[in-house]
Amino acid sequence: MIAYIEGKLTHKDPTYIIVDVQGVGYQIRISLHTYSQVKDLERTKVHTFLHIKEDAHTLFGFAELLEKEMFLHLTSISGIGPGTALVMLSSLNPKEVRDAIVSEDVKVIQAVKGIGLKTAQRVILELKDKMKKDYLLSSSDSKQNFSIPHNSIRSEALTALITLGFTKSIAEKNIDLILKNSSNPLTLEDLIKQALKMS
Repeated sequence: MIAYIEGKLTHKDPTYIIVDVQGVGYQIRISLHTYSQVKDLERTKVHTFLHIKEDAHTLFGFAELLEKEMFLHLTSISGIGPGTALVMLSSLNPKEVRDAIVSEDVKVIQAVKGIGLKTAQRVILELKDKMKKDYLLSSSDSKQNFSIPHNSIRSEALTALITLGFTKSIAEKNIDLILKNSSNPLTLEDLIKQALKMS
C-alpha cells in the first residue's frame, strides 16, 4: 500500500495532480478540497489510497489525513465507490460531510451528484456513531478571490465537471448560469462547487 507520496507538483488540475518523485510521475485523483490546498504549491505531500480493479490501478490523494479517513469511511458504504466519494468531498469539505451525517441531514448528502435517497440514508445510518466520536475534523477553508477571466475559468471548470461525470451539455448549462448570475469574481473551486450543487 502506498501511504503517501511527496515530491514536485508538475501538473495541477481540479480533478488530478501529477507528482514527480525522483523522475517518476504519479497521476493522483483528488477532490476540489485538496486542489484548493495544493494549487499554489511547487512541492507537496499527499496521503494516498490505491484503488485496484481488474482493469485499472487508480491513486487517490488527499492534502489532509482526515480527508483520506473520511474518503475511506464513505467508500465502506455499499453503493458509494471512490468516484462518488470524491464528488462528495468536492461538493462538501470533510467537516461539512461529518456535520451533515451527525445532524442526520439527508438533504445535504442527497444533493451530491450520484447519491440517491436510500444511499444518503445508509451513509447516515452506518457512519453516524463513528462521526459523533470523531471531533478532530476541522475545515481549513481559506477562500481567496482571484479575478480570473471567465473564459479561462469556464474552460477549466467544464473539464473538471466532465471528469466528475457530468455530460458536456449539462456542465456548460450550469456553468454559464452561475457565471451569468454572479456579481462577484469566482474562484475555480467556487464555480465547480456551485455547479455540483445544481446537479
